[in-house]
Amino acid sequence: MGMKNITVSVDEDVYYTARRQAAERKTSVSQLVAEYLRSLSREDELRAERERRLRELFQSADQRSQPGPVGPFNRDEIYNDAVR
Repeated sequence: MGMKNITVSVDEDVYYTARRQAAERKTSVSQLVAEYLRSLSREDELRAERERRLRELFQSADQRSQPGPVGPFNRDEIYNDAVR
């Protein structure tokens, strides 16, 4: 996949901060921006994967659950005065 060029406008103080950060990391502002944009894509991919896994987990739990009485009591025991 080929590289695309983009133009970004930022305030002067943001520009100088980015240049300083790039110099400290021995890279360019362009590389900083490119890495940030790649990280957004990775975050979206990770979020989608987490959502997929959660759906699978809930579906699995739904399939395993058995409808029926909750706890050790059945309906007759719950409404029996002796239990209260």
